Amino acid sequence: MKKLVFVLCAWVSLFITSCSNKKDRYINLANGASITLEKDPATGVMIDKKTRKPVYIYVDTKTRDTIYGKTGEVINGHVLLDNDKKYVFDGDEKLKIGNDGSVEYKDGNYKVKIEKDGDMKTKNGDRKVKTDGETGEKKVKKD
Repeated sequence: MKKLVFVLCAWVSLFITSCSNKKDRYINLANGASITLEKDPATGVMIDKKTRKPVYIYVDTKTRDTIYGKTGEVINGHVLLDNDKKYVFDGDEKLKIGNDGSVEYKDGNYKVKIEKDGDMKTKNGDRKVKTDGETGEKKVKKD
């Protein structure tokens, strides 16, 4: 009976130990390291909790999604391997987040800039629209 209790206890402790060594959820695609993430309260960018550095692209091993660290956007199918053997987001140049909290998006002739205070400027070809973030008032200009 003592052997049975000992074997049972050993099996339970082995099971608990193996469950606690599970794979980390997030992987930094830049270096393949397992990371713990948190959102930087000042910029909103995902950062590595240990190094406190922004994470450019990471993989969520639970959902199997590739995620852009600046916005949290799922970018499956939009990651390329460049000439330097680094993974890059093919839409990276289209979206920029400024240090002041502003956001800019460019795609061909279409451009949008949203400032931290909510003011928005849109340009589509020769048409420009300015929208006041507080009042919602719009001004349209055609070149």
